[in-house]
Amino acid sequence: MSNKRIDLELITSLVDKETRVLDIGCGNGELLESLKRRRKVIGQGLELKQERVNQCVAKGLSAIQGDADRDLGLYPSQSFDCVILSQTIQATGQPKLILNELIRIGKKAIVSIPNFGYWKIRLSLAVKGKMPITKKLSHNWHDTPNIHLCTILDFINLCEELNIKIEKTIILSSKKTKSYKGTPNKFSNLLSEEAIFLIKS
Repeated sequence: MSNKRIDLELITSLVDKETRVLDIGCGNGELLESLKRRRKVIGQGLELKQERVNQCVAKGLSAIQGDADRDLGLYPSQSFDCVILSQTIQATGQPKLILNELIRIGKKAIVSIPNFGYWKIRLSLAVKGKMPITKKLSHNWHDTPNIHLCTILDFINLCEELNIKIEKTIILSSKKTKSYKGTPNKFSNLLSEEAIFLIKS
């Protein structure tokens, strides 16, 4: 697995073996493939773009075309052991609804986010006065799919508002990672490029 998506390696490590997993926004199936190979899961993907669904199917993966903002309500409650939303929540129209749906559909959920509170992003915005472009946030403001950017603190606050329990947090920066039981320390919002949260109701 490439270093560019070390978060996928970490997410894979959080998933129990031989469980039922739903990967929302599964892309070309990179994570599903890893989970199937290394954790022996029964995996299903939901992906907005049909071309990526086709790529998943070509790899022998189970995936369907669908929109997270509209189609999660079709899944029965507790129908999966784990639901994953990797680098996707910021591109959804209704993040609050999505989070509630994740913990309804799955016994637990894993959510990873790019952290807009990272110090390099703050510095770039302060110095240049323009929306920053980074490896994790690589689009211009006018063509980005990311419509609800947030920080680690924003995500934690939303979970508190929705009475969602954060069981574990993994923070990533410059290829370094650190794990916390529950929520991370107060400096993580400043020093981390992205975060992975293990959550449940």
